[in-house]
Amino acid sequence: MTNIIAIVGRPNVGKSTLFNRLCGGRDAIVDPTSGVTRDRHYGHGDWNGKMYSVIDTGGYVDQSGDVFEAEIKKQVRLAIDESDVILFMVDAKEGLTAMDEDLAKILRRAKKRVILVVNKVDSYKMINDVHEFHRLGLGEFFAIASTSGSGTGDLMDEVVGVFPEVEASPESENDMVPQLDDLPKIAIVGRPNAGKSSLVNMLLGIDRNIVTPIPGTTRDSIHTHYQYFGLDFNLIDTAGIRKKAKVTENIEFYSVMRAIRSIESSDVCILMVDAERGFESQDLNIFSLIEKNHKGVVILVNKWDLVEKVTNTHKQFEQDILDQIKPFTDVPIIFTSVVTKQRIFKAVETAIQVYKNKSKKISTSALNEFILPIIEAMPPPVVKGKYVRIKFAMQLPTAFPSFAFFCNHPQYLNESYKRFIENKLREKFDFNGVPMEIYFRQK
Repeated sequence: MTNIIAIVGRPNVGKSTLFNRLCGGRDAIVDPTSGVTRDRHYGHGDWNGKMYSVIDTGGYVDQSGDVFEAEIKKQVRLAIDESDVILFMVDAKEGLTAMDEDLAKILRRAKKRVILVVNKVDSYKMINDVHEFHRLGLGEFFAIASTSGSGTGDLMDEVVGVFPEVEASPESENDMVPQLDDLPKIAIVGRPNAGKSSLVNMLLGIDRNIVTPIPGTTRDSIHTHYQYFGLDFNLIDTAGIRKKAKVTENIEFYSVMRAIRSIESSDVCILMVDAERGFESQDLNIFSLIEKNHKGVVILVNKWDLVEKVTNTHKQFEQDILDQIKPFTDVPIIFTSVVTKQRIFKAVETAIQVYKNKSKKISTSALNEFILPIIEAMPPPVVKGKYVRIKFAMQLPTAFPSFAFFCNHPQYLNESYKRFIENKLREKFDFNGVPMEIYFRQK
């Protein structure tokens, strides 16, 4: 059983800072600018042996003129509905506001346990200045400073006291959250406004993430557990990655860094490309980043329904992509439209297959039985009168496919022969969508 805590409040009261503290990391972006968080952001933690999930929400505003206001309100309401305990955060330095009172009225109707948290109480001198929050009618409050952690221990003692007691058993421990870390991690990456959040929402069948036509809507990397149609994995929606020269705001810089970190921590990346704009240099940069980190990759060409088509349009588009990503061209390319649900489940199934390809292990006997006759029939070229003889090969124990070939003169083997061996291995063992490394070593 998972206990769920939702953190709600108006913008810039310190929700994401508390979220990071409760989760023991820095998953949520924290910035003095109000309105940084927009989507529901999930994390996990434990206190005194009790596991819980935490939901960080966007700042609740009313009639602010913000284009994201309606969607943020929707995400906050969904978080309230999902939660078991609600932490209602207010700002001690700004004092009680009309917006706090409006949100308190909504929370009183939620029929959930609401704990009032007065944040930014940085010194004991401020204790006497925060009693005005009793007017919210939510009972006793907890005065904390989420930046330093002051008061958060007493707060969490109260929170976990609300959770029901569960008998600890091996079976129940296996059902807890950390087991999710063992599932495949599939990150959806790409430039801004390529349709990443729309794909997540369509796969889940709910409005999990905010979607607008405005580039840069998603800021945090949003993790979601996907378990449908026999598939089970962690899905990561990321912020759009723009060229470094175009990133001007600190918030966007942190968003891009989290997207890059999501690539580094994932198993497979679905690279979404806007069909109307084509495969541009920034798409190639993101692809190169995925390849450099030895992650599986599926290229998803989205908005295909908006492209005017003639004979072999998709073949020409596909060939253009392959020409740009050379020499690593053993990559699945899927043309889709998230709006019309065209081939979106095929994209997920392909990503899972790529994950299996990435995890594939070839026995040493099967590898040598296949590759040594090919090498004997097509030996490496003679360099400076030296004959290179490859005697033995084995797969290395790495997280991605890598192979060591033992020979007498490894320094004389060039890149083209390495590519020749790689292509033969791909033909035989199916490493579609997975970068591969081949090393030549002294026998």
